[in-house]
Amino acid sequence: MNSVVEEVRLSLPHIELAAHLFGPEDGLPVIALHGWLDNANSFARLAPKLKGLRIIALDMAGHGHSGHRPNGAGYALWDYAHDVLQVAEQLGWKRFALLGHSLGAIVSLVLAGSLPERVTHLALIDGVIPPTDKGENAAERMGMALQAQLDLREKRKPVYNTLDRAIEARMKGLVAVSREAAELLAQRGLMPVPGGYTWRTDNRLTLPSPLRLTTEQAMAFVQRVSCPAHLVVAADGMLAKHPELLERLPFSREQLPGGHHLHLNDEPGADLVADCFNRFFAVP
Repeated sequence: MNSVVEEVRLSLPHIELAAHLFGPEDGLPVIALHGWLDNANSFARLAPKLKGLRIIALDMAGHGHSGHRPNGAGYALWDYAHDVLQVAEQLGWKRFALLGHSLGAIVSLVLAGSLPERVTHLALIDGVIPPTDKGENAAERMGMALQAQLDLREKRKPVYNTLDRAIEARMKGLVAVSREAAELLAQRGLMPVPGGYTWRTDNRLTLPSPLRLTTEQAMAFVQRVSCPAHLVVAADGMLAKHPELLERLPFSREQLPGGHHLHLNDEPGADLVADCFNRFFAVP
């Protein structure tokens, strides 16, 4: 197992991103995308176990050590997809695989469906299509999102007086994680401030999306994917609660024990996901 990891920074035309590089330089090119409010350390346990892959695990914009978008800009799915394409351009990767967890899986699907000729493999962990809504709710959702943008000026990030308290708060977050997982995410996610520590993440990441696709629009991305695609479903995660969606997907899939962060939470989970994706990529 190659556990050597290299820290890199990518100066893209519109933003600077931080990332971890794993694997041999001549390995199959893979761009790894983490979940909402996580960072590149989401793949700290999984990436070293994947064989024959050259993985660049990004801190997505607004997360970890990466830059935040300029004032007035937002964090739409297609903006993340644009970031990924710019990373591929800088690395000289005309074709590349995508490995995504949760939000990162959704961005991966959007990109693989939008530009199928660029993506060689699609490896997804407990995430697939963007959140959807009925078309008739569009105006109400837009109003809610616009108001939330105004209200954000009054919102302050929590400050934890010790690292331990910040880690405990992450353990009990919207999606609970183990202490070890929280510590890994905190390594890249926390920064010192007067009075203690707070998260580096951009406050705008918590804003509701002003636009949601209909189910028909979201499934259009699924239908355009032309590369091999494999989905890992966490038995106690988010997708397992939507069997009707899973049945509509043309991708191969495997359900594994564990929660939403099964690839990070514990060693058995990371081993199981690694075994699954090593079979999927099957790099000689």
